[in-house]
Amino acid sequence: FCLKKKTNMPRRVEPFITYGYPSRQIISKLVYKRGYVRVNKQRIPISRNEIIEQSLGKYGIICVEDLIHELVTVGPHFKEANNFLWPFKLNPPRGGFSAKRHPFHNRGDWGNRENYITELVRRML
Repeated sequence: FCLKKKTNMPRRVEPFITYGYPSRQIISKLVYKRGYVRVNKQRIPISRNEIIEQSLGKYGIICVEDLIHELVTVGPHFKEANNFLWPFKLNPPRGGFSAKRHPFHNRGDWGNRENYITELVRRML
C-alpha cells in the first residue's frame, strides 16, 4: 500500500512541474548566478571557495567547480552536495509560457522536457 502511494506521487504532481536533463553549462550558470548555500540553516551566497571547503571538504569537494562536477555527474556525494545548496529562485521565463494546461509533448509546458529544459532555464535566468 505504501509503495503504491510513492509510485503515484510523481504522476499526481506532474501537471504542476516541468523537468528534464540540463546541460553542464546551464547548471554552471545556475550555480554561479543564483547559487546560495545552506550553512547553519542560513542562506549564504556562494562568494568564496572557503565556504564550500569548510562544509563539503570531507567529501573531496573544495571549490565551486567540484560542486558543479558532483551535481552534473551525480557522483557518490551528490546527496550531500544537493542538500548543501539552497533551492534556486528563478524568474518567470521571458516570453512567458506557451500553454500551461497541456503537457510538453502536446506543445504545452508541463512534464518531461528532456534536453529542452536547458532553453527554458536560460529564459528564466
